[in-house]
Amino acid sequence: MTAADRLLTGRAFEDYLETVKLAARTVDRFGAEVDDLDRAEWYRFVTRLMRNGFERFVENCEPERPRLRDAPWRQAINFQSPDQDHLLAEFVDGRHDYVIRGNRGTIPYFVMASWTAPQPTHPGDQDWAPQGVGGLKTFDPATLTTTGFLQSDSIPFDADGNFEVFVGRERAADGRPWLPITDGCVGLLVRTVYHLREETIAPRMTIRRADGAAPRPIAPADMADALAKSGQVVLGYAELVRRWWQDNLGKRPNRIRFSRAVYLSNGGVPDRHHGFGTWECGRDEALVLRFTPTPCDYWIFQLCNIWQENLDNYEDGGGHIQKYRAVYEPDGSVLIVVASGDAGIGGNSIDPYGHAHGGMSLRLIKTQGEPPPVSLWRVPLARLRAEGRALLDATPPIQSGEITD
Repeated sequence: MTAADRLLTGRAFEDYLETVKLAARTVDRFGAEVDDLDRAEWYRFVTRLMRNGFERFVENCEPERPRLRDAPWRQAINFQSPDQDHLLAEFVDGRHDYVIRGNRGTIPYFVMASWTAPQPTHPGDQDWAPQGVGGLKTFDPATLTTTGFLQSDSIPFDADGNFEVFVGRERAADGRPWLPITDGCVGLLVRTVYHLREETIAPRMTIRRADGAAPRPIAPADMADALAKSGQVVLGYAELVRRWWQDNLGKRPNRIRFSRAVYLSNGGVPDRHHGFGTWECGRDEALVLRFTPTPCDYWIFQLCNIWQENLDNYEDGGGHIQKYRAVYEPDGSVLIVVASGDAGIGGNSIDPYGHAHGGMSLRLIKTQGEPPPVSLWRVPLARLRAEGRALLDATPPIQSGEITD
């Protein structure tokens, strides 16, 4: 059966539904590891992944009409920074050349990247649900490898902030800034990094095919491919968060580890250090972290839920601490207190917003040197309030922040 036939008979859509049902059942593999709040957020996470798939692959993957679009609202996949926006352009493959034009506004920094993923040329030709997670070996839109990279520092801007970038497999003959792609390119990502969002004029960017190809109506085979990608991206991210928690991060709670391989395996870019870990803290406890940021353009510490999403208080400025809003100690270090309520020792407070555990990350962008070691104390909240920082002095911390590769 062809991709067109699968779409027209309804089989492609049924396979999408079965794939999403399979992804939703991933939470059952956690058993008693997750509580009611985790489960409620899991099913919301799955619906967000469904929305993400439709936005990216149904609405924004037309070969003749490329677009740079914001990632879906409140979609915080893989520790997405609240101070960073993502502009996505999805490609079928890397056969074509493109031109990005825009104006930087007053954004201090952005970085463009191109990436590949395990993906058949025409995924709509077959069913994927019967293969389960095994099918991710050959078709996984969530496993992204960065192949091209261009920093705003390398782009010339005119007096008004306008710029142009050429995107293609070969450098433009006229010497324009170049974002390289490969034959297997499945899309671009522009990360815009805000220091103080409320004081910044956001950039504007558009993308077009260099050959001026005219848009065309959607074909049944296109929609079959889009449904296959939309389903597999839900399954791929569901398996990714399970694997990161159960096979890696969850085995060493309350520690952060910097691994270039882990970060770059999911579409990361080499302009930053990004450490990941998990945290555990009872409602009658506090976590206290201390580190001295390496000189860098920007850093952020985030507390996330078990599914690697920002806590729901991030829209109110909660759940994270960043370079330009942090309170620093006299020696330049940063003290962060994770607790339900004021611990009474100063520093920077993060409300876990009803969570008892989750993921955490420390990201440093354009760093001058290696990332810092991180000291962490898990202590009773009542004792911390009563004894203050003297309790920390008397308690050996958990030391982490190691670099594994």
